[in-house]
Amino acid sequence: MLPTVESAIEVIGLHKRVPDALGELTILDNINFTVARGESIAITGASGSGKSTLLGLLAGLDTPTQGQVKLLGQSLFDLDEDGRAALRAKSLGFVFQSFQLLPNLTALENVMLPLELAGRPAQTLAIEMLEQVGLSQRLHHYPSTLSGGEQQRVSLARAFVQRPALLFADEPTGSLDHATGARIIEMLFSLYASLGTTLVLVTHDPQLAARCDRQLVLQGGQLV
Repeated sequence: MLPTVESAIEVIGLHKRVPDALGELTILDNINFTVARGESIAITGASGSGKSTLLGLLAGLDTPTQGQVKLLGQSLFDLDEDGRAALRAKSLGFVFQSFQLLPNLTALENVMLPLELAGRPAQTLAIEMLEQVGLSQRLHHYPSTLSGGEQQRVSLARAFVQRPALLFADEPTGSLDHATGARIIEMLFSLYASLGTTLVLVTHDPQLAARCDRQLVLQGGQLV
């Protein structure tokens, strides 16, 4: 018998409904899947299919109408908001389409921030991560002085600096030109592979989705 691979993510009967003018709108309808540790998956589908809502539920940033998400064996919605925030700080990394860098902090300070919040020595690790993404000459630059590609590389460094067990990326190349986006994809997958992170991507980009081990396609709030 083959050994059981422990799941990084287990999604069980997940529903999300919100009030609307007609009473109730179903955004996600009975979603079930698992993601193995170290696996990469792409969540794809047309606009309005529920991709970003699903990502928010997986990260504990939103709560479902029904169902459960288990992250690293922990039932996410058995935790209160403080418990979910602590789990995110310890085990999750995030990359966003709009970078979400703090404008009043330098590249180095942005990458140091999650380490400082976790009470860990920050500067040396942050410098090493920025060197890994090719920004050793931009440590003390503010986001407004960096190109879009450079800002996303800072975002990658910040996401990976704590060696997260899980990385959630929401359209990480969506605001970049094709050539810059391709370089970000290479860096993202290089870091993912070297650190053994489990990777969950929301993307419209078929090239990016094809790089993942598996694709989950949402249509009308259901997996197809």
